[in-house]
Amino acid sequence: MEPPSGLWASLWNFILFLPFFIGLLLLGFIKGIIMFPVVFLIMTTGVCAIILGLWPVHFFYTYYCILSTKQFGPALKLVLCICILAILIAWPPIGIACGVLGGAAYGLLAPSFATFQAVEEGKTDKFYHCICDGIWSTVKGSFTIIRDFLDVCYFSYFSIMDDLRRQGPQEGKYYEISLFYMPLALIAGVLGAMVDLPVISIIALFKSFYMLFKGWHRLFHDCIGREGPFLETICVPFAGLAILLWPLAVVGAVLGSMVSSIFLGAYAAVIVYQERSFWFGVCYIVASLSIYDEYSNDILDMPEGSCFPRPCYRKKTLPQTTSPSASFSRPGSFKKPPSRTSSMDAPMLDLKPLELVDALLDECQRHGEIMASEGIITFKDIQDAKNNKDSGGVISIGLPAYCILQSLIRSANANSPGILLSDDVTEITSSNRPKDTFFDWFLNPLLIIKDQIKADNLSETEEEYLGKLVLLSGDPSRLKNLNIGLAPETELRQAELDALARRLRGITKSISRYPTFRRRFDGSVKNILEELEKKNGGSRKSRASNLPRSRSMFDRIFSQKSLKGKTNDHLFDQENEPETDIEIR
Repeated sequence: MEPPSGLWASLWNFILFLPFFIGLLLLGFIKGIIMFPVVFLIMTTGVCAIILGLWPVHFFYTYYCILSTKQFGPALKLVLCICILAILIAWPPIGIACGVLGGAAYGLLAPSFATFQAVEEGKTDKFYHCICDGIWSTVKGSFTIIRDFLDVCYFSYFSIMDDLRRQGPQEGKYYEISLFYMPLALIAGVLGAMVDLPVISIIALFKSFYMLFKGWHRLFHDCIGREGPFLETICVPFAGLAILLWPLAVVGAVLGSMVSSIFLGAYAAVIVYQERSFWFGVCYIVASLSIYDEYSNDILDMPEGSCFPRPCYRKKTLPQTTSPSASFSRPGSFKKPPSRTSSMDAPMLDLKPLELVDALLDECQRHGEIMASEGIITFKDIQDAKNNKDSGGVISIGLPAYCILQSLIRSANANSPGILLSDDVTEITSSNRPKDTFFDWFLNPLLIIKDQIKADNLSETEEEYLGKLVLLSGDPSRLKNLNIGLAPETELRQAELDALARRLRGITKSISRYPTFRRRFDGSVKNILEELEKKNGGSRKSRASNLPRSRSMFDRIFSQKSLKGKTNDHLFDQENEPETDIEIR
């Protein structure tokens, strides 16, 4: 549908839009009021149970891993134990408060958004969907959020802490800290937080009025002229809702500035320790106010510069190209506002983060079924992954890493500048990748591995060998007994492939800690198991029923991670130490 042209046509369209929008808003608000108590109770109860139930385990295991790791020296362990105590004490009240606020917001807003989504183009019986959508889906969504939160607090937490405990010092040197400058650093950190919190809060409050009215002005201008988010008819209800919710976004920005000011000021402790000078820490406290002022001016498109001084707080000034001020100054491409119609001439492929995760898991399911039929992956591997007993990481780490490797090989053979997905059409590049910081952490390392595969010019035999190495290197005994193909002729080539496998598994292990990954991966494992049972005529069902049930949470903790060393950590050391051979910046 073409947007109207002319002032009167735009004004008439805006008048016709108001009753439609107000009706949907009232309906969504009524459903939100009805669903609020249920969703609020579910999410608050679930979050509180997870935080309070796991807090004793987190307390014990965090100190155990810090004290037993070989990466930190004695002085650093002492400082970490003191700092971690404050974090562990503050975690339950802060986590529960966030859960309460999140449950309230989700219970009120989710039904409203579902009501607006019911009028999207392509849906039939829109009246029925306007009434019913957002009721049961909101309840299911609340349980999904609790499940993802549990995965982060349990599986992701233990995965990170296990890597910390099992990894040895890099290059034979552990991290250490000098206690001589710690008192001055702590004083500077506390002083920085005390100064930045009130000053930055006042700056944020003053600029919030400008942000509020400028945002409203832009949204109303787009609404009347059918530009920006109002260009497409399908987006009109959501854009109207954005006008009403814009004050909440402003409040969130102010609160975020207040919270971030504490960490921005406390960074003065790092400056004092690194520069060995309390004076440089004081200079940083003053400069941090200027840094925030310039950054907020750039975000709000206000005049450049700051009214605060910006003294030098480093002994060695960084080059101009890498100075912090360069990141806050407005580049030349932003001095002229972008055209509203230029982006419509050449449509860009918009890749969503969850769509990429689903594509990876679809590949896991497809390759998993193939390798299961070939006997590479056994029925026991799938059952162990389903019951959270995949200690070798064949399914939970090896299978996703194998699928990522196939994409990298496919991209290298096609001379693609990015990463080709399984359809050989969709390509992930630095320009169309999702803008989430999560993808910044992993896209560049994967592109580096792809370039290395391309430079090594692997043969088909080496590609097959590398694939089996990535899949099974988490289980050394099985890797040794199973014939995974012809080994490379030279030791140098063997070492290169081993390093590629370790890095790829390390990246995949980091990806598996993403909040929604485990829930979605469990669904793929379940589908693989169901397909195998169908192909085998249900003969596996009787065997599956005789397998032992998954151990409880505390049984797994104290049986695999006890201080008495009842488990064989040597096998885990071979699995986990090389798999984190990746530096995330």
